[in-house]
Amino acid sequence: MAGVKRASVVIPTWNGAHHLRTCLHSLEAQSERSFETILVDGGSTDGTCELLESEFPDIARSAIWLPFNRGFAAAVNAGIRSSTANNIVLLNNDTEAEPDWLAELLKAFDADERIGLVTSKVMLFDNRAALHTTGDQVLKNGNASNRGAWEVDLGQYDALTDVFGASGAAMAARRALFEDIGLFEEAFESYMEDVDLAWRARLRGWRCVYVPRAVVYHRLSATGGGSYASYRVARNRIWVIARNMPRGLLRRHAPEILCAQANHMIAALRSWRGAEARATLRGLVVGMLTWPLMLPARRSIQGRRSVSDETVEALLTQ
Repeated sequence: MAGVKRASVVIPTWNGAHHLRTCLHSLEAQSERSFETILVDGGSTDGTCELLESEFPDIARSAIWLPFNRGFAAAVNAGIRSSTANNIVLLNNDTEAEPDWLAELLKAFDADERIGLVTSKVMLFDNRAALHTTGDQVLKNGNASNRGAWEVDLGQYDALTDVFGASGAAMAARRALFEDIGLFEEAFESYMEDVDLAWRARLRGWRCVYVPRAVVYHRLSATGGGSYASYRVARNRIWVIARNMPRGLLRRHAPEILCAQANHMIAALRSWRGAEARATLRGLVVGMLTWPLMLPARRSIQGRRSVSDETVEALLTQ
């Protein structure tokens, strides 16, 4: 149909005006031109609105202005709800995309209609020889990590391959996937919401593909990090397990899961004088006390699961 774009690029931002020029200029340079840009602002007070109105008026007119910052999940959900394309692309405000980034992401969907998520090769902004992530991996003990993090890029991740999940910093998803499994869980606020989404997608049989030629440079935790991140990562990691790990795998890997959480607590206790360590401890305690609140969502997620325990376990890393 005439006028329909191939992709909707959703950019959440909060007090990130000093990064937006780089991000938005890199979108202007994309070889793929059939896309709309939806910027979602979480109540910035740093001149973001004035910057957009003066330098990017088209984006300013289509932007979503939330009254306050409710976190990554709520911001991107607002963007997804207002998007029009069948492919939804998420991009952090503190990134710079290579010119063929979007084209390469979208090309991956053509291979298989069951590919629901596509993830980028994300490099460090200030050290462009080093990797930040080539997709999310989940261990049998419930921990999640960035595949290839901090490694020097020597071509070891240059093959297009299936991975467990897509990094929310620079990823694409079919609209059909969101219609099937729902949007990001807003209770998470920020951090681990992309891992939760990947779990739900995988439990429904969707594939996630890493595309090495879709390259983005990322300034780490430029609009987050610190104690804010430490608390939410610790809490949300427990919530992800409570919501998503099938009962059979919970029983099979209970010792590993409990040991991993104990190790997180021991490491935080050893560094308890630091603000981030104390935030981690708070997050662990809150996660352990509140995981029963995840049970209604768990019943829904597990009730709609379409793959076996064996299929799920094969996706996990030792």
